Amino acid sequence: MTETPTTERGIIYPRPMRLLHWARAMLILALIATGFYMTGLAEDDASAGFFYANHKQFGILVWLLALVHLALRSRYRSLLPDAPCALRGWEKWLSHATHRLMIALTLLTPVLGYAMSSSFTQSDGVPFFFLSHVPEILPKNDAAFAVFQALHKYSAYLLLACVGLHVAGTAKHRLQDKGGTTDVLPRMWPNRPSGSSAR
Repeated sequence: MTETPTTERGIIYPRPMRLLHWARAMLILALIATGFYMTGLAEDDASAGFFYANHKQFGILVWLLALVHLALRSRYRSLLPDAPCALRGWEKWLSHATHRLMIALTLLTPVLGYAMSSSFTQSDGVPFFFLSHVPEILPKNDAAFAVFQALHKYSAYLLLACVGLHVAGTAKHRLQDKGGTTDVLPRMWPNRPSGSSAR
């Protein structure tokens, strides 16, 4: 049954947002891991082409899913749970800032990766599953490539740091207040019925 927005805020996130959350989390962590791995490969390594091509196309997928996430946040705005009242002021601020930064970085990091590949003079292009290649709109310029490469790398580092902070905060409240008001993990379990209690 399709979930429709109402004026009553829920105690868990709507199912589409929960499923998308875990799918994006797995994709982002896999992309960061493969990014570290593939950049350590020798240029003549036979597997390099496989890793680079898939890193690019799954990066585009993450960017598209980030847009879907924003659309779902807008659609279900009235259903999104509020921050737990028991959180300290600095915890609410840090949680809010981390979430906002992660949203921005999941949009920015793939764009920087695309710009990096598009500007590289020896690039093999940017594939995307059913498309042979995504159009490359930037002029070939290895100086620009070096800038985009650095920005892409450091934005990925920052995204990983935000993910680590997000996981650490969730784990802290899960271990200290399991089932309590600050235990927010049940809000995002993918298999919880939408009308179930968060406790």
